[in-house]
Amino acid sequence: MESADGQRGRDGSSGGGQKRSPLEVIMNQILRKRTASDRKPLPRFPSRGWERAGIPEDGEPEGREERRASSAESERDVGWGRVCVFLQRLGKKADSRSLSLAHCDLTATDLLELATLLQFLPRLEEMDVSWNELIGGCLRALTSHLQHAGGIRTLRLCSCRLNADDITALGEALGCVPLLEILDLSWNGGVGGGALQGLLGKLPPPLRELHLVACQLTAADAAALGGMVSDLSTLCVLDVSCNPQLTQEVDTSGDGGDGGGFRELAAALSHASSLSTLRLQACGLTADCLDALGGSLRCLPSLRELDLSCNKSLAGGLSRLTLHLSHLTHLESLDLHLCCLTLADLEALIQVLPSLTALTELDVSSNKEAGAAVGSLVSALPLTQMRRLPLNSCSLNHESLTALALVVPYLRSLDVSWCKVVGGRLSLLLDSLQPSVILELRLSSCDLTTDDLRHLAAACRRGSLSSLRVLDLSYNGSVGDEGWSALLAAGGLSSLEDVDLSLRPSTSAPCSAWLPALLSALPRLPALTRLAVRRWSVGSQDGRQLNHRLRKRSVLLEWDPDCTDMTSSCKMTNQESLEESQPEE
Repeated sequence: MESADGQRGRDGSSGGGQKRSPLEVIMNQILRKRTASDRKPLPRFPSRGWERAGIPEDGEPEGREERRASSAESERDVGWGRVCVFLQRLGKKADSRSLSLAHCDLTATDLLELATLLQFLPRLEEMDVSWNELIGGCLRALTSHLQHAGGIRTLRLCSCRLNADDITALGEALGCVPLLEILDLSWNGGVGGGALQGLLGKLPPPLRELHLVACQLTAADAAALGGMVSDLSTLCVLDVSCNPQLTQEVDTSGDGGDGGGFRELAAALSHASSLSTLRLQACGLTADCLDALGGSLRCLPSLRELDLSCNKSLAGGLSRLTLHLSHLTHLESLDLHLCCLTLADLEALIQVLPSLTALTELDVSSNKEAGAAVGSLVSALPLTQMRRLPLNSCSLNHESLTALALVVPYLRSLDVSWCKVVGGRLSLLLDSLQPSVILELRLSSCDLTTDDLRHLAAACRRGSLSSLRVLDLSYNGSVGDEGWSALLAAGGLSSLEDVDLSLRPSTSAPCSAWLPALLSALPRLPALTRLAVRRWSVGSQDGRQLNHRLRKRSVLLEWDPDCTDMTSSCKMTNQESLEESQPEE
């Protein structure tokens, strides 16, 4: 036991060795505790509620809980900082809900680092690592950490050179993202050829969109896809476009018989009653495929968009599908462009059009026979609700142009490009325009004349094009300088964002006569983001002035430096525009 003197020394004595009462000793201890507490450093962000509640002693349980919470919060802060540094290095901004790393040249090492950062993104809902071809073959490094981001609803892995092992790894990890609604694996050729089996039975039930564009899918893959579709009762969008082998016959019996992979997929669609969008562009569809597909259409009451475009082997067999189209009472968009449709196909389509009461978009462009059937098409369409009826490359004649004028007042987009009959008759269409309705006008390679552009200028002045955003007048070299000047001086294009005045690749002409009108018009084009003037030549001084004005407004200038005089003056001052605007021809 300690001596009384020692005890008194710790308790603090006054007045020499005078003994104090027990009450004084207790009060002194209390006062010393308060003094020590007062000496503790204050928290960085004190709050009144915390002070009223009292600060627990270091040895109390509440203090330990507080320290653990503070430590966890500090760790999260450090983790979020790592996320920010990683994204900043790739030129991206941090967002706790959306991770967009498309076109970032990610390597396998970057992918592994990204995977370790997922634990610091618990609220992540969208992840896009598309167009990073160097990560192909090592996707497992990412998928093995998906359990830390179980709230992901959108996952995009387009053009990553994924192979069968990657798809298998993805399939194994999909159970960790039960809320996934959108999966996009487009432009990965390795998905086809059997790899798709790695996803069979693995897709989460809430999936609403599945995109497999240009994945080199075969008929065997079509059969596997049919099995997936049968299990996805909530599927709304299925896009398997640009898979030309999808409908090729596959021999699964060994005796040369047809395994009918596409027929299995078509039959499975009957179970996807929620399907609203079906895209089969450039899939090698034949008339026999339409038989298989047509039987399922009556089971798709919600279908609103059907894209069968770029299937040239449909020629002569469209009637096999139109028999079933009448069941699609909610169909809003039907795309049949570049299908080599015959007059018989178009007549079969015209017969069913009155049943498609919800239709707002019909695309039969790039079908030469369609030009002769425009009158019948227009008479069968619900004119007042039509928004798009592109007829470019349809060999229009004067009668079909007159018929088209009946639907022009309701269209949001008018495209009659590559129809030479429009030249000299543009006023027939322009006089039908309603103010503030049309958003897109495409008149490329229409043999337009100077008078046509004067009529276009008049339409601008009366406000008919006040909402126009896209104007394509390219490949109309027969227009004189007066026509270009009249259009640019007319005004009335304050909403214009994209304008193309380019000449044909094999031609060239000076624009010095109408360039002043363009420069004067620029302040009246506040929404402009792109100006294409390829194959027009311009003097160096005028070129510098145009380049300077557009660069100040971040407008993309597309021109051909090989046939202009502004190369030396603008090549170095507008390097960004030069790199982004190389000719596409």
